[in-house]
Amino acid sequence: MTIRNLAKVSLPALSLTLASQGAVAEAPSTVDATYQAPSITAALPVGDKIEDLFTLNMTTPYIVQKLTGRTYWYQSGFYGTTWYVGDEGVLLFDPLGGQAETLLSAIRTTTDLPITTIIYSHDHADHIGGTPEFLALLEDQATAPVLVSSRETAEKMDRLNSQLPRPDVTLSWPEAIFRFEDVTIELHGFDHAAHTDDHSAWLLVEERVLHAPDLLNPDQPPFWGFAGSERFSYLQDNLRAANALDWDYFNGGHGNVGSHDDFSFHLAFIDDLIAAVGAAMGEVPWGYGVDASTLTAHTPMLPAWYEEIARRATETLRPEYGQYYGFDAATPANAEMVAEYLFSYR
Repeated sequence: MTIRNLAKVSLPALSLTLASQGAVAEAPSTVDATYQAPSITAALPVGDKIEDLFTLNMTTPYIVQKLTGRTYWYQSGFYGTTWYVGDEGVLLFDPLGGQAETLLSAIRTTTDLPITTIIYSHDHADHIGGTPEFLALLEDQATAPVLVSSRETAEKMDRLNSQLPRPDVTLSWPEAIFRFEDVTIELHGFDHAAHTDDHSAWLLVEERVLHAPDLLNPDQPPFWGFAGSERFSYLQDNLRAANALDWDYFNGGHGNVGSHDDFSFHLAFIDDLIAAVGAAMGEVPWGYGVDASTLTAHTPMLPAWYEEIARRATETLRPEYGQYYGFDAATPANAEMVAEYLFSYR
């Protein structure tokens, strides 16, 4: 498979082929949430979450949940986005890679209005890689959607020679405000971002909805690699900055519908992870797990050291967090990222 063909992989289709036979025991809530069946007509009470979300992702084409009078939350194959329905058109965030037809079908369950604005949250193809196919599905619209991004995202697309359609409108970085019909959209870019250098949070002010894919996965411990973050260094600051904004609903692009409680959980988890990793670093001697008499290079020593530190930190956290979604798959890799951070910065 070539790099150019990666955008054609359909993650939702993969999920459906893996659907298990029989009932699935859903993991417990990290925030003691109240769960509701998904609805495209009834707004979700603030703080509540969608029930059986893992099972729905594995067995249904998509999930749509009405958040407010005009804003909708969408997920398919564990990838999600947000749209706002105005009086004349639809504002859509992030045409997800491999999901153009599915996403448009989901939007059409909520409105027949044209999609008039598309916002790129950040330049990662899994979130915006479906744009060419999505635009092709809209060729019969009288006017093509206006593509919007931050200046940082537009410049990054140029630097990396992105194959995706460039934005028509770029917003100043790191802060900007614009109007879409009757809603105010605020861009809040992270001055020092953990996930990627153009990572940002987008606030629909009157709707009180925050869209920031890959910042955190609500109702879960941090995902593998802190949601694929390029660095750990600034993640806590990013979480605190987004949590300080004025919103009721959060869409992290993965996981359940989010609330401020999810940010509190993640910050507490990360504090505990840092403490566990720091303790393990003091216990594991350099050279652990490596037979020095057989070495032909020193290269294996650092990975082996980090691996044992991560294993011990994971076991330290297991009594409190081990029952939660994806703990075993994600925590060792996250602990290694924290170990690298603590080793590098003192």
